[in-house]
Amino acid sequence: MSILTRNTRSTRTRSSGTSRRGIRGNQNAAGWLFTAPVIVILGLFLVLPVLMAAWVSVSDWTGRGSPFAGGTQFVGARNFEAILAGGGLAERDFGTALRNNLYYVVLVVPLQTVMALFLAMLVNNRILKGRGFFRTAFYFPSVTSTVAVTVLWLFLFNATGAVNKFLSLFGIIGPNWFQEPAGIFHLLARNVGITDAPAALGSQTLLGVTWWDWLSGPSVAMTAFILMAIFTTSGTFMLLFIAALQNLQGELEEAAMLDGAGVWQRFWYVTLPMLRPTLFTVITLGLIGTWQVFDQIYTGTEGGPAKTTMTPAYLSFSTAFNNQQWGQGAAIAFLLFGIIVIFTLIQRLLLRERVNVPRRKRMNPEPSRGRKL
Repeated sequence: MSILTRNTRSTRTRSSGTSRRGIRGNQNAAGWLFTAPVIVILGLFLVLPVLMAAWVSVSDWTGRGSPFAGGTQFVGARNFEAILAGGGLAERDFGTALRNNLYYVVLVVPLQTVMALFLAMLVNNRILKGRGFFRTAFYFPSVTSTVAVTVLWLFLFNATGAVNKFLSLFGIIGPNWFQEPAGIFHLLARNVGITDAPAALGSQTLLGVTWWDWLSGPSVAMTAFILMAIFTTSGTFMLLFIAALQNLQGELEEAAMLDGAGVWQRFWYVTLPMLRPTLFTVITLGLIGTWQVFDQIYTGTEGGPAKTTMTPAYLSFSTAFNNQQWGQGAAIAFLLFGIIVIFTLIQRLLLRERVNVPRRKRMNPEPSRGRKL
């Protein structure tokens, strides 16, 4: 009797296992079926173009015909060498574009993050009346066409534009913003009597650009683009901060108020740590967006004056489509991709949540004590 019982149980177990595998197989097939259209679209419009660009970056394709035709030759890392260590115009242009974009990133990302958080806390305050109007007003520049905002900026920051008119009320003679190639740090140095580059900074170069030029700061023209970026992107990130602030636990802030914490202490020790995930998202999106800046430069200055507003994204386009050096243009695009990945990983390490666990407890964890039944 016991043998028959065991055989029956084993038969049921095998049949149930077979049925489970069949159900799981059907679910996998259905999942692949539903995701197949997206996979095909991503493969055609994302994966294949990336692979094609990767081949172009290591070939001598001239832009005529297919890059996979027989006349296209493999040149290895020659295009990357010309950009990073060629010693010519390609290296100097890439170094100049990298310097311009680096100052753009360093100034835009912190300022737009702080501005977005300030606007979010201002609009989220219940004391403020007409909060819906202010949310729409602050967010409106983000949904406006970048081309339209750039054209508007060209008029506002013209030599006789509204910005210089406003500065003249305080006795300040404003520059011709988009025609001034001097860096703001060099302008400050001129005011204190430093007009020529020191020997140590003027003789040494990095990517074809002297250290004195690396320390020039953003040009006056790039400063106008920096202000425009803060104006147009703060509203978008404001919405992310508003959503995070509305999901915060009010009990913690009330407890801090009962403990006598002031406004700044509550913000620094209670609100800001709870906004860490949103802060990570905002900074990540800001880094990616600022390193990919292209349309403002293409519409406004095309890299001028004196290439002080040229960015790697615009340089990649100009090298490929204007100069017909498709291999170097694709190589610049992949170098830009690597820069974005590196900066994203760095800020992820800096913003990761650290949990302080005592070493003794980490080495010798206490066994869990279960209740005896």
